[in-house]
Amino acid sequence: MARSNVCHYDQYMDFFYNNSNITSDDWEQTQLILVQVVGSICCCFILVANAMIIAAVVTNRRFHYPFYYLLANLAASDFLAGIAYVYLMFKTGKISRDLSVQAYFFRQGLLDTSLSASLINLLVIALERYISIMNWKVHSNLNKRRVTLLIVLVWGISIFMGAVPSLGWNCICSLDLCSKLAPIFSRSYLIFWSVSNLVLFLIMVAVYLRIYIYVMRKTVVMNTHTSAAINRKRTPVKLIKTVMTVLGAFVICWTPGLVVLLLDGLKCEQCNVLKFKRWLLLLAVLNSVMNPVIYSYRDEEMWTTIKNLMRCDRSGTRRQRSSKANIQRSSGRETTSSLKENTAEDSKVSTQEMLKS
Repeated sequence: MARSNVCHYDQYMDFFYNNSNITSDDWEQTQLILVQVVGSICCCFILVANAMIIAAVVTNRRFHYPFYYLLANLAASDFLAGIAYVYLMFKTGKISRDLSVQAYFFRQGLLDTSLSASLINLLVIALERYISIMNWKVHSNLNKRRVTLLIVLVWGISIFMGAVPSLGWNCICSLDLCSKLAPIFSRSYLIFWSVSNLVLFLIMVAVYLRIYIYVMRKTVVMNTHTSAAINRKRTPVKLIKTVMTVLGAFVICWTPGLVVLLLDGLKCEQCNVLKFKRWLLLLAVLNSVMNPVIYSYRDEEMWTTIKNLMRCDRSGTRRQRSSKANIQRSSGRETTSSLKENTAEDSKVSTQEMLKS
């Protein structure tokens, strides 16, 4: 009992690794260098690609809608994940044992915050898509103020979720409750974390399944009442496919890790959870690499905007240039018509003056 009543905030992580019977380091020096090199390349791509996605949404007025603002926020969470992975890669291996409790909380908190931000943002996007589809609109009627409040709420909840272990839900004062994957996190917290995220996965899958069924039924009805096929570019189907692809990649990459966390929380002695630790990290990095690729691949306008940004081309996309040309043509027509009217009026005035004289 005395052991569980003593808090060990002044200890380094080596003490907690030994408490969890983790006596050997998983990473060999060659493996660690290889992971750091490959991981650094992936993280650079994550940071640059997601920064380009955010810049594309900001610079292209065609993306100034709630869906794309939330998509940019999702890219921001992946950007934070890239920073968290860089920090983790150079604070792992033997260095992990020399970390203080506060440094370990910060390292894990970055990862948990980025994961929470991605997950909550995907949930918000799912609700935004549901509202839009039920009204058969490409974009919802959310104004900028509400979207801003949603984004602030997403990050507020995410930061809180990432800070929960450091706020007290840990095993520093109860060493018999410590987990293996995160030696200062209590097993009860891992159970809560994994179960809540898996439940959110199921909710989002159910929402998108409902949306998909509705869209398919609506499409069949519209096809029977119209002679021409529906132009899918003008329907919400294209955006739905983009988000469903992102969600599918997220679920595939994160579900194995959440299941392993759950097994560790349930104290599964035969599961050998430490064996899967490095592969789960690679899966998580792969998800953040895939997301910006999915955005640009599924949306031609997004890819064109990104290419223009890379070329420092300010002329805009083809659609933007055509819209500008239409505006210029319409303004030219208005100017020509006004000149004609003025000329006609002037001729009338001059004719009247000649008659008077």
